This record gives sequence, C-alpha cells and structure tokens, in this order.
Amino acid sequence: MTHPAVELDGIWKRFPGVIANAGAGLTVRPGTVHAVLGENGAGKTTLMNCLAGVYRPDEGHIRIDGQEMIFSSPADALGAGIGMVHQEFRLVPTFTVAENVVLGAAPPIIDAAVIERQVGDVAARFGFEVEPDRPVWQLSMGERQRVEILKALWRDARVLILDEPTAVLTPQESVELGEVLRRMVADGRSVIFISHKLDEVVSFCDEATVLRSGETVSASIAVADVNASELARLMVGDVAVETVPIAVAIPGDPALTVDNLTVRDARGLLAVDGVSFEVRSGEIVGIAGVAGNGQRALTDAIAGLEPIEGGTVTVMRTDVTTAPPQRRFAAGLAYVPEDRLGVGLAPKLPITENAVMREFRTLRRGPLLNWASAREFCDRIVERFEVKIGRHDAPLAGLSGGNLQRLLLGRELSGKPDVVVASQPTRGLDVAGVRAIQRLIVQQRDEGTGVLMVSEDLDELLSLADRILVMNAGRIVGEFNAREATRTQIGEAMMGTATEASS
Repeated sequence: MTHPAVELDGIWKRFPGVIANAGAGLTVRPGTVHAVLGENGAGKTTLMNCLAGVYRPDEGHIRIDGQEMIFSSPADALGAGIGMVHQEFRLVPTFTVAENVVLGAAPPIIDAAVIERQVGDVAARFGFEVEPDRPVWQLSMGERQRVEILKALWRDARVLILDEPTAVLTPQESVELGEVLRRMVADGRSVIFISHKLDEVVSFCDEATVLRSGETVSASIAVADVNASELARLMVGDVAVETVPIAVAIPGDPALTVDNLTVRDARGLLAVDGVSFEVRSGEIVGIAGVAGNGQRALTDAIAGLEPIEGGTVTVMRTDVTTAPPQRRFAAGLAYVPEDRLGVGLAPKLPITENAVMREFRTLRRGPLLNWASAREFCDRIVERFEVKIGRHDAPLAGLSGGNLQRLLLGRELSGKPDVVVASQPTRGLDVAGVRAIQRLIVQQRDEGTGVLMVSEDLDELLSLADRILVMNAGRIVGEFNAREATRTQIGEAMMGTATEASS
C-alpha cells in the first residue's frame, strides 16, 4: 500500500484573537503538484507553517509517508524531508548564491570553488539558471526565489512547499518554473503549490485543496476536471468579486518628471541608463519589463532610496533629485516598494507603529509618540482600507500578505499624495485582494493623482494603465497605448526583440 506523501488531519492553530486553522486537512499524493487555495487569511500559510515545523499545531495529526510526526522546529521538518520556500525570502544578502544554499548544511570550513560547482550541478539537474558565485544582494526577486528553492533541493527535500512562488516572476519565468516542478515530480518529489493565480494552478497542478476561514471546504479536487472560474467560486463561496471599473483618463499637468536619469547598482553597473518620462496628474503609467532590468533601481531612485548619478527627478515642479526621502514625501510623493517587509514595513514592530511611520513627527508629544493619537490614526487606516488585524500592539509579521499590502498602501495614501509610485502592489494577493488594491489605485487616478505602477503582470497593466513603458537593460525601449497594445507587442519589447514600439 502506498501512503500519502503528506497527510494533515484535523489541524487547529490559534493565535491571540484569531483562529487561523479550524480542523483543516490536506492529503498530498506522492509525485504530484498539489495546490492549496484560498483567500488571504484563509489559513493556507499557517497550515503550511505547521507542516514545515514553523508552528506546532494545537490539535491534529501530521503524517509523512504514513508515519505520525511531531515537529518542534523547521529543522525537524527538514529532517523528515519537508522544505518550504516562504513569500518573504530568508537569505543572507552578503553571501553568494552557493553560500546561501549550503548555509547550515555544510562543515565550518568549505572550499568555495567546490560548493559553487556542486550547487551549479544541482541547479542544472532541475533546470535552474543561476550564478553560484554571485552575491545575493545583486539578484532580482525572481533570482532570489530560485536560490530559496535550491536550498531545499540541496537538503534533498522530498516534499517542497512553495508559498506564492510565481508572485515575483514574469510570465516567462512562471512557465520555466512549471517545467522545473515537472522535473521535481518526475524525480519522485511532491510539491505543494500555494497560489492565487488560478490559470497557473490549472496549468501546473494535478490536484487542489481549498481552504476558507481556516477550514477545508474542498479536498483533493482533480484540477483537470475544473477550470479557473470554478476554483475561484470555491475560494470565495457565494461572494461575488467585483471587477474594477476603468473610466477614460483625463490627464492634467505633469506630476512626476524623470529626465535623463542614470543610476548605478552596487556593482557599479548601469541599472538605469538615461531614462526620461512624465506621469501626469490623473493618469496611470505602467512600467513593464522582465525582472532585473532596472525597474527596482528606478523606483528606489525616484523615492530617494538609491543615489542618482545623473539626471533629475521633479515632483509637482519641485526638484527632488538630491532630496532625502522625507522631503520627497513632503513634496507630494508616496512610495509602495516591492519588498514590503524589507523596505516598506518593519515586521518586528507592532501594527500601530508601522501605520504611523510617515506621520510620526505630527503624532508625537515631545520626543515620544502620542499613543492615543497614533491608535486613532491606525484605526482610520484599518477601517478605510479594510485591514483585518487582531490587536494593535501585535507584531506586524502576524498579518497575512493581503493585509500587509492594504496597511502599507493605506499608510502611503493617507497623506493624499500627488504622485504614487507603486511597485508590484498586488503581488501575492488573492482575487478579492487584487481587486481591492486595484480599485484603490484607480480611485487615486480618478481623484487626480499621478500613478507610476510597476508590475510584471501584463494583464494587470493592460487593464489598469493608460500608458505602458517597457524597460529593458535599464532603458525605456517602448511606449504603448494600453487600450490598443497587445501582450505580444509588449512581450517582444520586454525581451528586446521588438522592431518598433508603438505610442
């Protein structure tokens, strides 16, 4: 008799004021890709953290290959063959790819050339393109994800949990990941795939389990027998997900002007090479491009987080090229970075302190924060942007991905900015969460705000943006009318194969 690779039965997990899992269950067959679906806050990540040894369930059973397990730590789970790649990567930026992969699983003294060769061999076996000798801080988000997956494969994980793995990937990289998953299951491994991108679930997965409010509502569905719409209905129940109405833009005067901007990365290489464009009040300008082509350096430079070598940045006719971030905010700029827990929010601080970071100077009493005023300010953000929280003094890291993004966006929009720079604002969110964030962005545009939006989801840019700029190798290589352009045209420009851009 062949036992399930993973069997979770009656898992309960409670936190102060929150029941994350209420008797949830999951059965994963060997050699399959199994999707775990549900809205943000449905309990998916908590359930997987119980399987991965991050949390210990309050009740229930964990069985691996038919054997009852009790995990006290991720090391215990990894010893049983369970590896997890989290949404927020856990890498040492100053270490190389190879050093990160073997960290904790190698002797104290190592031969760098040997481990680089060995890591390269493992990467080649599963079809990953990596540079083992490259420092992690030089990598794009998509490249860092590959390193996290390699860490688990290096430790010979037989069950690999991927939490929103395509959230940081381009469409092309997502297809490549699907091929890697097939190599894994062909090698006898099982993959648990947490995602909100239902078309990818249909393409990549064999079976799916749906959670809602911490409970399993549909177990081990054969994905071949359903479509994305049916999966979405199972996730949200009878609640209809509203579409985002998009009116014709009426652009005003320039709100953000970037002129001949040049930015170098930490290696001294050109990350942004002479970029010029305008974002006018009342329009959304999208930035499309394969990860690692200068998008992050561009937005960080506009926000004052990256030094500018040449060119100018103007916000509402104020030159902020050399201004610190606080002065840029005062000039009317708001920034939603792609790394929400590394740049945007502080996971070790309570929710209230994260909510008032932008307004600390106005909410303090002498040198100290006025906690009553801070709590009221936080309450307004929580109510307006529908952030689901437990206690205000709880650590931020306890929030789901969707609620983290709502809190971050709410904090940035609370000052009524003239310009919003948003990088991957809907990354990793469920269907309802994506629509909520998109509605907020469109609302800002309709109220006269200029929006610069970086997204690797072409369908999102085509539906929301008024104009789309394409970046390749640090340059703007194409400009498109979002109402007339096709995915093929933009995709060719992203890959550097377009012969002519349309404006």
